[in-house]
Amino acid sequence: MAMPQPSLPIALTMGDPAGIGPEIILKAFANHAEQMHGCCVVGNLTVMRQQLAWLANALPEGVECVEVSDVHQALQMHAGQVPVCPVTPDAPIAMGEVSAAAGQMAADAVRFAARAALQGRALAVVTAPLHKKALSLAGVEYPGHTEMLQALAAEHVGVAVADLPVRMMLSRPGLRVVLVSIHVSLRQAIEAVTTANVLQTLQVIDRSGLQLFGHRPVVWVAGLNPHAGEDGLFGQEEMLEISPAVSAAKTMGIQVSGPFPPDTVFMQASQSEATHAPDVVLAMYHDQGLIPVKLGGLAEGVNQTLGLPFVRTSPDHGTAFDIAGKGLADPASLLAAVAAARASFHHPSTNKANT
Repeated sequence: MAMPQPSLPIALTMGDPAGIGPEIILKAFANHAEQMHGCCVVGNLTVMRQQLAWLANALPEGVECVEVSDVHQALQMHAGQVPVCPVTPDAPIAMGEVSAAAGQMAADAVRFAARAALQGRALAVVTAPLHKKALSLAGVEYPGHTEMLQALAAEHVGVAVADLPVRMMLSRPGLRVVLVSIHVSLRQAIEAVTTANVLQTLQVIDRSGLQLFGHRPVVWVAGLNPHAGEDGLFGQEEMLEISPAVSAAKTMGIQVSGPFPPDTVFMQASQSEATHAPDVVLAMYHDQGLIPVKLGGLAEGVNQTLGLPFVRTSPDHGTAFDIAGKGLADPASLLAAVAAARASFHHPSTNKANT
């Protein structure tokens, strides 16, 4: 059965041009044209055409990068055509190497795609991987996609960044994990485990749940310490910070349980029968949540930002500089990210991009 065609395009950022982003994008368009229809690559046309030339022998004949002036023109493309909206000037790029030029290209693409979504010109934003060091070299003040998109959205709606809380959700089949903190040191992450932060995260999950799942989500909360603190024997964050947040959330009608021992909660969540499984596990910090997601493999992993006034998804892997330019990259996670972005609009409560 043919996939219904979108009325708005998906803005697909090129990612760091020295990484595998352009490669997985071209492979996805070349081999999965129907799924990628309506996606518009935002980035650099020269980079995309160079990558296409390098991959020519590995792709079906007839694939071409077509320059478009805005993302909406992607809806008129045919199979084999890869629409590219150029938003950044050309610069020398060395495959697999960190550079300010590559970081600048990646950042320019993110800004353009986000504004297209915020202005209602794009259905969603799907971001190919960027390199955080390259962003820093380019003078970008944000450590990654999540923080940059949060700042752009806050500016658009006219509020302070702190008044637009967002959270990262990582998912693979059978497990979704949301993080209290993201790109900070472990010491800072522990300090971020406060009642206010945990409660705010639960509220972001709850508000996003109806759109994503069609119902208020069921959330299991991981503890911070071994055995979830063992009644204070191994740490008191569960007693003093996490449990009060869970109790407060319950009074708001949020369907939440925990905190549970973090060494077993992810396993139990992913192995539970569908009728008893949680929709989301709340992890206290970055690696606590990402390790169990990535142990299941990267092929179907998706990163989604909750709390933005538009849908944003991304492959759950990085720039893979070690294989960049070698034709070895797998587009499966990108395809999963595109599918997740479309799936976010299956429920009638979906937020409008320009709200």
